[in-house]
Parts: sequence; structure tokens; C-alpha cells
Amino acid sequence: MTTRPAPQLIRYEIAAPGVARIVLARTEKHNSINPQMLFEVDDAFNKALADNEVKVIILAADGKNFSAGHDIADTVDQYQAAVAASVASGKQVGHWSDFQAAGTAGWYGAEKEAYFETAKRWRNISKPTICAVQGKCIAGALIFAWVCDLIIASEDAVFSDPVATFGMPAVEWLAHPWELGVRKAKEFLFTAESWNAQEAHRLGMVNHVVPRDNLGDFTLAMAQKIATKPTFAIKLAKEAINKTVDLQGQANALDAAFYLHHLGHSQNFRVYGWGMDPTNVPSLATVPKQSDK
Repeated sequence: MTTRPAPQLIRYEIAAPGVARIVLARTEKHNSINPQMLFEVDDAFNKALADNEVKVIILAADGKNFSAGHDIADTVDQYQAAVAASVASGKQVGHWSDFQAAGTAGWYGAEKEAYFETAKRWRNISKPTICAVQGKCIAGALIFAWVCDLIIASEDAVFSDPVATFGMPAVEWLAHPWELGVRKAKEFLFTAESWNAQEAHRLGMVNHVVPRDNLGDFTLAMAQKIATKPTFAIKLAKEAINKTVDLQGQANALDAAFYLHHLGHSQNFRVYGWGMDPTNVPSLATVPKQSDK
């Protein structure tokens, strides 16, 4: 039986009786997300899920910013190798493997396993989850927040999905219409603008906006309040609400949007030799061209 190495990019802690906290701890990179972090977070959710003493799970982050989103410093080959290594070190999250050899799942499978399947699992974890967001929450970081049941934001929180600038329709988890409403979701993606916590709260994406210094205490107090409620009733309530939006089409829409996400990658590979359009992204200018396997 294989075991994963000890986490290096996150912390897992018991914040209070009945409350576990998963903390992104890659502050030198503004908690940017790579495959190692994704699988470490997944392991931490599993740990909290298996602990019968844990009633509520908080997802938080160290440092100035919640997360700068995807770490785009890795090449496709490096990314696929990292996902393959994570899968090899422990259990499968989804149904995808063998990302590197020619003719196999390639980047599609690696992103499906690392971003999409993990997000789906976290969204459906039976225990209630709360995300505490401070500073910037960019692109892929929205996935971390949106799969949680509640979002508490500090007054300085800023949300954005600027990937249209990169020649992509949206991040892998296109929950934008459900989180923002159809018209505002289109504006959010078309303009690639950043929206503050107050606007996110007005649209119903965020439950509460609190002073930065009070974010941790407010989130913990909310978790402790939920932890006092009958566990089975809370689990049923969560499942009922998730099933409601699934019946409204969310699950199928997310699947379809992921396919379109990779249509965007494929087109960019054909035109630019890279999965994103580097024209307006200076940091991509030095990335070597390569083909999508």
C-alpha cells in the first residue's frame, strides 16, 4: 500500500472541538496552486472526513492573499509529470491516469484528475465546509472557494477570473452562472475585471464580509455554531441543496464547460504552441513551445 508524503504546502489543524482547518501555506508564491497542493488539500479533506470528531471543515490560507490561482510557471510536461507522481503516490481521485506517454490522456486527463475531479469531490463532501478568503482570490482559487458551502470574505478580498486574457473561456470549474447569475457571470468573464468583497456579497456569492483582523475568529465562530447542530440533519440538508442545483443542470453544465475549457487549450496549442494565448501575458513569453500530448 502506497502512502503520500507529509504535506508541505498546506497545514491541517484542529481549530476547535469539532472543527478542522485546512490552511494553504505557500505564502512565498501567494498560495498559487500546483498539483502537489491540490492533492495535499484532497488528503486533508479526506482526513477531516474520516475523523468522526470533526463536524465542520474550514478552508483558509496564510499570508496576504488567499491564492493567486494556477501556478503557470510549469510547462505542460512538468505539470503532467507532477500529476502522475501524485497519483502514483496514493489513491486515485477520479478515473484518469497515464498522463505522459504519447496517445494517452495527456493534459486533458491531468487537468481532469487534478482540478475537476478534486473539485467535484470537495463540493460533495458530506460535512459542511467554510472558505475564509482574504486578499486576492484569482482564477483557480475561485474553485477552492466555490466548492465550499459558505464563503466568508475579508473587507480587502478581491475576486477575479482573468483567463479570457489568456485566450481561455474560464477556469476548469465554470460555476460562474450559479455563483453570480447569468448576466454578471458574462460580465465577469468578458471584462476579466476584479470585483471586491462587497460586490461579491451583493451578488450572493459571499455570505459575510468582515474586517481582515476578524476573518479567522468570525469564520471559526460560524463553524462552531454549525458544529452544535445534529450532524445527520446538516449532512442531509447539504445533500438536498446540492441535489437541487444538480437537478437544475449544474452538474451537466460543469461537465460541458470543462470540455469547452480544453477546446480552448487545443486551439491555443495549434496557434501558439502553448495551452494559452501568450500575447497579453508577459510571464508566458519565455515558456517553450510544445505540443499537447
